[in-house]
Amino acid sequence: MAIAAGVVIAGSAIAFVALGRGKPQATVTPISAAADAYSASLPISGLAMSESSNLAGGKVTYLDGHLVNSGTRTVTGITVQVLFRTFAHEVAQNETEPIKLIRTREPYVDLEPVSSAPLVPGEGRDFRLIFDAVSPDWDGAYPEIRVVHVDTK
Repeated sequence: MAIAAGVVIAGSAIAFVALGRGKPQATVTPISAAADAYSASLPISGLAMSESSNLAGGKVTYLDGHLVNSGTRTVTGITVQVLFRTFAHEVAQNETEPIKLIRTREPYVDLEPVSSAPLVPGEGRDFRLIFDAVSPDWDGAYPEIRVVHVDTK
C-alpha cells in the first residue's frame, strides 16, 4: 500500500508541474511603470476588440491592433501593460503580456512571438492579445496599452 500511495503522490506531483507550465502566467506591472525608451518607436493603432465563448462556458476577450517599428533597431520582443478601467476610471485589472504577432488569419488566427518574426525598421505587423478573464468591474471601454519592455538587436 505504501508503494501504491507513493506512485499516486508522484503522479499527482508530475501532473501538477505539467499543468502549471501550460500557459505562461501574466505578470502584473505597477500602474505607474514607465514606458520603455524604445516605445515611442512602436506606435500602436487600429485597435479592435472581440469576444468569444470558450468550452468551459466563460468568455475570452481579444484585443487586436497594428504596430509599426519606426525606429532604427530590429525588435525581437515587446511586452505591454494593459489597464482595464472601471466607470469611476479606477483600474479594474492590470495585466502585463508579451505581444503575439498574427502570422495567418485563414483558416484561423495563428499567433507567433515577436522573436519568431522580428520587426525590422519600417515594418508593421498586426498583433493579438488574449485575456481569458476580464474583471466584471471593467467599463467595457478600450483598455490603456503601454509598451513597458522592448527587446532589440
